[in-house]
Order: sequence, then C-alpha cells, then structure tokens
Amino acid sequence: MPLGSLSEALSPGAWQGYRRSMITAVHTLIYSDDAPATRAFLRDVLQWRYVSDAVPEGEPEWLIFRTGPSEVGVHPTGGSDPATHTSRHHSISLMCDDLDSTMAELASRGAQFATDPVDARFGRIVFMSVPGADDIMLYQPQHAVAYSLED
Repeated sequence: MPLGSLSEALSPGAWQGYRRSMITAVHTLIYSDDAPATRAFLRDVLQWRYVSDAVPEGEPEWLIFRTGPSEVGVHPTGGSDPATHTSRHHSISLMCDDLDSTMAELASRGAQFATDPVDARFGRIVFMSVPGADDIMLYQPQHAVAYSLED
C-alpha cells in the first residue's frame, strides 16, 4: 500500500509489515559432484516436493526443492582458542522430531548414515550420506526452535 508522504514513509513502524515479509524464504544450495544423484536422493529418499526449470533437451532436470519450515542460527567461530575455533562457513542441518524413527524410515528408502547417532549439547545427531555431496547432519533438537514462530 503506498504511503502518502515521505515523512509517513520514514516514520517509525511505517515499514514493519514489509520488513517481516521482505525475505520470503531461505534458498540453500548444495554443490555436488553428481548433481543428478544428489537431486534423486532429495526427491526419492527425502521425498521433497520440487519444481523443475525448463532445460534444453537431453540435459538433466534442474530441480528446486521445497524444504519446509526453516530457521537460521549463528554460531561463534570460537575466537582465538584453538580448542574451540572453527573457521567461518555455512552448514546445512535437517531437523526431525524423533531421530530413531526418522533414520529407520529414511534407511527403508535407501539412505545411508556416515556416523552412529550421538548426543550433543543441542540435540541428538547423526550424519547422513548424500550421493555426490557432503554429508548432512540430521538431528532431533533439544533446544527451543524458531521455525514454528508466528509472523
């Protein structure tokens, strides 16, 4: 809805609704050495819904997946302490309500796991192997989650 004047547009709170919806989604990228295999895993094993961009005949489909609710956390690099330091990077983690039953269902669809489940400070975790790409953490959080917050 247009605002009547510049002073109205610059007034505190005039754009609050816009700010809340300015970012419409988080688009995550997985760089893969075998993109068709990675896409097949996301489509067939995780059973994520997708859209497909038009591609020239003979080229593999370019699938973009709907991942559902999301949230972004910011973790410190640990500063100068070598014991806790990690370099700056981005990480993908998938969340679930029950790690054991989720692992069993995914395994029945062909998923493989690179680690056994372990308890971490923030939840119970396992790393799932993704064809053509790096492993992805799957975890059952033991912390408050932001993805269910209302707008």
